Amino acid sequence: MVFLRTSEKAGSCFIRTDQLDGETDWKLKVAVSCTQRLPALGYYQAEMADAALNRSGETIHPCIFQSSGTVSLLASCVMTAVGFSSVPLLRFMMSAHKVEENPPSLLDLFSINAYVHAQKPLLDIHSFEGTFTREDSDPPIHESLSIENTLWASTIVASGTVIGVVIYTGKETRSVMNTSNPQNKVGLLDLELNQLTKALFLALVALSVVMVTLQGFVGPWYRNLFRFLLLFSYIIPISLRVNLDMGKAAYGWLIMADGSIPGTVVRTSTIPEELGRLVYLLTDKTGTLTQNEMVFKRLHLGTVSYGMDTMDEIQSHVRDSCSQLHYQATTSTPPRKAQSSAPKVKKSVSSRVHEAVKAIALCHNVTPVYEPRAGGTGEAEHAEVDQDFSDENRTYQAASPDEVALVQWTESVGLTLVNRDLTSMQLRTPSGQILTYSVLQTFPFTSESKRMGVIVRDESTAEITFYMKGADVAMSTIVQYNDWLEEECGNMAREGLRTLVVAKRTLTEEQYQDFESRHAQARLSVHDRALKVAAVLESLERDMQLLCVTGVEDRLQEHVRPTLETLRNAGIKIWMLTGDKLETATCIAKSSHLVSRTQDIHVFRPVTSRGEAHLELNAFRRKHDCALVISGDSLEVCLRYYEHELVELACQCPAVVCCRCSPTQKARIVKLLRQHTHRRTCAIGDGGNDVSMIQAADCGIGIEGKEGKAASLAADFSIQRFEHVGRLLVVHGRSSYKRSAALGQFVMHRGLVISTMQAVFSSIFYFASVPLYQGFLMVGYATVYTMFPVFSLVLDQDVKPEMAMLYPELYKDLTKGRSLSFKTFFIWVLISIYQGGILMFGALVLFESEFVHVVAISFTALVLTELLMVALTVRTWHWLMVVAEFLSLGCYVASLAFLNEYFDVAFITTVTFLWKVSAITVVSCLPLYVLKYLKRKLSPPSYSKLTS
Repeated sequence: MVFLRTSEKAGSCFIRTDQLDGETDWKLKVAVSCTQRLPALGYYQAEMADAALNRSGETIHPCIFQSSGTVSLLASCVMTAVGFSSVPLLRFMMSAHKVEENPPSLLDLFSINAYVHAQKPLLDIHSFEGTFTREDSDPPIHESLSIENTLWASTIVASGTVIGVVIYTGKETRSVMNTSNPQNKVGLLDLELNQLTKALFLALVALSVVMVTLQGFVGPWYRNLFRFLLLFSYIIPISLRVNLDMGKAAYGWLIMADGSIPGTVVRTSTIPEELGRLVYLLTDKTGTLTQNEMVFKRLHLGTVSYGMDTMDEIQSHVRDSCSQLHYQATTSTPPRKAQSSAPKVKKSVSSRVHEAVKAIALCHNVTPVYEPRAGGTGEAEHAEVDQDFSDENRTYQAASPDEVALVQWTESVGLTLVNRDLTSMQLRTPSGQILTYSVLQTFPFTSESKRMGVIVRDESTAEITFYMKGADVAMSTIVQYNDWLEEECGNMAREGLRTLVVAKRTLTEEQYQDFESRHAQARLSVHDRALKVAAVLESLERDMQLLCVTGVEDRLQEHVRPTLETLRNAGIKIWMLTGDKLETATCIAKSSHLVSRTQDIHVFRPVTSRGEAHLELNAFRRKHDCALVISGDSLEVCLRYYEHELVELACQCPAVVCCRCSPTQKARIVKLLRQHTHRRTCAIGDGGNDVSMIQAADCGIGIEGKEGKAASLAADFSIQRFEHVGRLLVVHGRSSYKRSAALGQFVMHRGLVISTMQAVFSSIFYFASVPLYQGFLMVGYATVYTMFPVFSLVLDQDVKPEMAMLYPELYKDLTKGRSLSFKTFFIWVLISIYQGGILMFGALVLFESEFVHVVAISFTALVLTELLMVALTVRTWHWLMVVAEFLSLGCYVASLAFLNEYFDVAFITTVTFLWKVSAITVVSCLPLYVLKYLKRKLSPPSYSKLTS
C-alpha cells in the first residue's frame, strides 16, 4: 500500500514487521510529501460512496488502513489496466469517510486527481520502485516512490493513523508470495520399515507358492494357496504400526518431561526418530542464534582506542569540547592562540572525539519515541511529544538494532538525540544546550552500497556536512589515505564485533545545490533508478575525512557456541540462512564459532549473469575447507544456471552462510538439499519468515521468542532456547531412532518365528494347510503374552544421556542407518528361522503320545523364547522392563488353567513337560547369548567402551 498521509506531525509512522522479515525493530515509513502537505479542511462525517466504474476492464479493490493494528478506515480505489512494461497504472478516487478519534483529514485527498506507477508483483520484500503524479496542479507534481513510502500486509502500524492506496492484494502481496503450502511429513524410519514390509510380503507369497508347488498342485490348488497365505499371514507384522505409533507417543512424552529442556513441546508425534538421523541443520540468525540486542564495545580514532573501561574519558572529552564551543558561541570572540603544547594535544583529542561522537549521533535513521506517562491525559501526551524530552520517557526506534546501540551510546557519553522528524534533528549537550540540525538528504543502507549517509545543516552556523558510515570494504576507497583502518577493522572483526567506519565531508552551499538538483532528477527515473541515484551520490563520496571506527557486539543466545560445537562434533553440517546484511551475517558466523577462527571464508561475489556465475563458481571450486558466504541475489542466479554444481560445492563446505534470503529462498534451499543429497534436514527459526523453511524441512524446530509464536506453532517441535537443540537431537533423537529400530525389528521377528513354526509343521505333515495354533493362542501371542515386554524396548538406552552429551560423536553412526538396514533385517530373519525350526522340531521329537502335547510344549517354549529374546536385546534395564517380563509370564501361567481346549492340564503340571520346555528353550536361546557375548568381546560397539 502506498503511504499517502498520516496523523503524525512528522509525516512518518512506524510499522512492526516481525512476522514478515523476522526483524523485531520498528521500520520508519514516510508519507508521500505531496499528499502529506495538503491543507487540512477539518473533520467531517459522511457515508462512504462507491467509486464509479468509467471504463471497461476496471476492477475495484478495497483499501484497508490500519491504526495500531486495527482496521479503522476504508475507501475505494479504481485500478486500470493502463501502464507500460508490465507496470500497471493505478488511479484512485476517494469518497467521504467515517471519522475516528484524531484521524488525518481525508476530504482534501478526495479532491485531487493523481495516479501511481507501480512495479508488477515481485517476491523481493526489500525493494519497491514507483512514481506518484498529481495532474491537477500547475505544473504537474512528480514524486518518486521507494520502499520507505509503502506499508506492507502482515505488519502492524505502531504509531498514528495512516491513509494509503492499496496496490497489491491477495496473492500479489509479498507476504503471500513468500509463503508455501505445508506438506505431510513421513519419517525415514517409516519408509525403511515399509520397504522391509514389502520384502516380507514377497516372502509370504513365495512361501505359499512353494508349499502349493510341493503339494504338486493337487486338487483345487488355488484354494490351498489362499489357505497358506492366511496361515503364514503373521509374516506381515500388522501390529508393527500400532507398536511404533505408541512408541512415538512415548518418545514425545519423554521429550516434554525432560527437565533439562523445559518448555519443549512435541507438535508432530510421527517423526521423533528424524531427530536422530539429521545431517544438515539450517538455522535463522536473528532471535535464534542471537538475542538481537546490541552493545557498543569499541571506538577507535586511529591514534587512540576506547573500550568499555575507558568510556568515562570520552564523556569528559565531549563535555570539555561542548563547553568550549558553547563559550566561543556566547562570547563570539576567537580563542587565544598562545597556548602551551600540552593543552594543544588535549584540545586536539577532545575535538576529534567530539566530532566522532557528533557524527555517530547524526548519521542514522533512529527516531526517539516518547512514551506517555501513566495517568496522563490525551492532551498531556501530545504536549509531552513537543516539550518533554525527559530520559525516562524516551525509547529509540530504527530499522537496525545497530543504529539504536550507537545512539544509546552517544546518549551515555553526553550527546543525546532528543527529537527527530523528516526535516530536522535535535541533540542535547551535557550542559543542556539544544543543537538543531536540518536534515537535507538521507541515503538509506542497501546491500549493494553497504553504507548509509545523511546531509545536515547546522542551524547555528549554517554549515552543511555530509556524514557517511558503512562497512570497511565500502568505505576504504572513499576516505582519505590512512594506514590503520584495515588493520583495526580486522582486529575488531576477530573479536566478533560488527564494525562501522564513520567519515564526513563539509559542503558549500553551491556544491549542495548542484548535487540536490541532479539527485532529484535521478530519483524520478523509472528505468535504472538505483544506478542513476548511485552515480549521483558517488560524486559526493570522494576524499572524505575519516573520523572513527565503531565496534558493536550482537549478543549471542546463551550457550550458542558450545551447542554449535556439540552439533558439529555430532557430524551435523550447519547452514545459517538469514535476511540480514552480509557483513552482519559473517560477523555472527565468526563470533558464534559457526566458522572457526582458523577457517577461511569465501565471500561469493555478487553475480548477475551466467558468465559471472560460472567464473565465481570456478574460483570457489579452487578453495578447500573454507566456509561459504553468499547473498540471496547471487544464489538465485547460480541456482538458475548451475543448480547442481552449486549445491555439490556447498555441501562440501564445513559451514554455509546465506544472507539477504527471502522466506521463499530459505524454503527452496531446504528442498534443494533434500533433493540433491537425499539426507535428512532440520530447519530452526523463531519468526513468521521462517515458517516456509520449517515446513519444507524433514524436521522443523520453532523457538518461542520476541518475534511471536508463528514459527513455534508451525514447527514439529517447539523449544524455548537454541541451546536445547543439542540435547533434543543428541539425546532424544538418538535414543528414539535406536529404540524404534529395535522395536520394529523385534515385532517382525515375533511374526517370523511363529510363521516358521507353521511352515515346518505343514512340511512334516505332508504340506497340509492346517493351522498349528488356533483361536485364543494366536490372539494372546501377539497381545497379552508378548506385548508388554516387546513394547518396553522403548525405554531401552545404550548410554546415559549425560554420556551422549559428552560424546556427541556417537550421533554420527546413526546417519549411516546401520541400526535398521537390510543387513540387520536379514540377521533377524536368520534368527527367526533358526528359533522357529528348533522350537517346532524339538516339540515334535520330544512329544510322546498325543498331538496336544506338541502344541503345549512348542507354544510354552515359544513364549519363553520371546521373553528371553527381549532380555537379550535390552542394553540397559529399566524397572518397568522387569515388571513387563514377569507380568507377561504371570498372565501366561494363569491362563493355562482356563485353556483346557488347547492344553492337557494334567500334562503341563508334570516334570516331563517342564524339562522338555526348558531344553527346547535353552537350545533356541543359548547360542544367541553366546554369539552376543563373543561379538561384544571381539567387536564391541562404540558406546560399549563408554559404558564399561
